[in-house]
Amino acid sequence: MSFLSTLNISGSGMTAQRLRLDVAADNIANIETTRTENGEPYRRKMVVLEAKEPSFAQILASTAAGQQINPAGSGVRAAEVVDDETDLKQVYDPDHPDADENGYVQMPNVDLVKETADAMAASHAYQANITAFNTTRQMAQSALEIGR
Repeated sequence: MSFLSTLNISGSGMTAQRLRLDVAADNIANIETTRTENGEPYRRKMVVLEAKEPSFAQILASTAAGQQINPAGSGVRAAEVVDDETDLKQVYDPDHPDADENGYVQMPNVDLVKETADAMAASHAYQANITAFNTTRQMAQSALEIGR
């Protein structure tokens, strides 16, 4: 595995974790949103991550060139951002403008503790990717200094 592919893997991890942080922040910002553009309460968003795997064409081209490519993967990517389909919270507030005839308001299915934990996990994963990136960079610099 080359230094550049290692840096690319760390970079893809940082990008994916930044998206997780953005989605957690969006969820927290909408924790009280009872009406979106479609008239429904806000639904919690989740990021689906998957391994970036080289395509068959990339593996074939690298093999033909006599290079070895790791078919196990080359980083991570955000496959999609999906809505959490768990039940919305029912809160009794007859004075709320979005209350139904019984006085209940459908509130978003966002849990502040869960979002905080997700944001902390994404932040730690981001930091781990920065550490791996910096370590690889330092190794490359050391290797260049040996050649002097």
